[in-house]
Amino acid sequence: MLVDVTKANAKNILHRLLIACLPLTVLAACGGGDTEDRLDVRDPVVRFVHAAPNAPELTLYRGDDAQSDATATSYKFGSDYVDVSMVDADWSVKTTSGNTTLGSVTIDPDRGTRYTIVAYQTSASANGVALITDPYNKSLTSDDTRVRLMNASFNAANVDLYLEAPNTNIANAGAPLIASTQLGAAGPESGDDSVDKPSGTYQLTITTAGTKTVLFQGELSFGDNKDILLLTVPDDPAVAGSIKVLAKVDGDAGANEVPPL
Repeated sequence: MLVDVTKANAKNILHRLLIACLPLTVLAACGGGDTEDRLDVRDPVVRFVHAAPNAPELTLYRGDDAQSDATATSYKFGSDYVDVSMVDADWSVKTTSGNTTLGSVTIDPDRGTRYTIVAYQTSASANGVALITDPYNKSLTSDDTRVRLMNASFNAANVDLYLEAPNTNIANAGAPLIASTQLGAAGPESGDDSVDKPSGTYQLTITTAGTKTVLFQGELSFGDNKDILLLTVPDDPAVAGSIKVLAKVDGDAGANEVPPL
């Protein structure tokens, strides 16, 4: 079988082959412990986040098999990434009691790619499931942290995310870090790379998209080479725009609330 390889693809493949031939001691010094993801040689990985405040305990299934690391989970649960095979599979989220399906997604896995399945509240009385795909095309030499936002708050319109220096007057801030994320979607959108941000302490601000109307403001600190998913969730579901923010940091237990200012 003939394969059409463009010059750009050929250069990229050659680069990865050359890097793969480097000693492990050299690779270990490049960008922390996620080098295999960056090189697209690691098995694909999947994690689950329960971000639906009004949902009961939930269990994640791969086909007909309940996942032992995501069984009978409660709101604010967040698993770490788990290696999965390269075989296509349907994944579903079901109530632990009653086995009612909230939603299903299909994952066609690629090496070096990270997948996040999120259960979230779609309305005052319903819940659903979303899939976020991160190809993880991160530079080998970067120590920046990966940041992505999901709008999981049905009571808020499209939202913008700002990560600014502490005590920044958001009215004077420039463009948001991540703009106009709609309900059930990720920003950057699924399939695109997360944004990179240097380690530090930041003022995290969520506004109504295209405005400086603040819906939430808190403080977020992180070190080098973290992988952070931020999720807006309803605070008071009966009040439009009443939200809080959860942070799922890979390696940390659960999806924890960002402290408000």
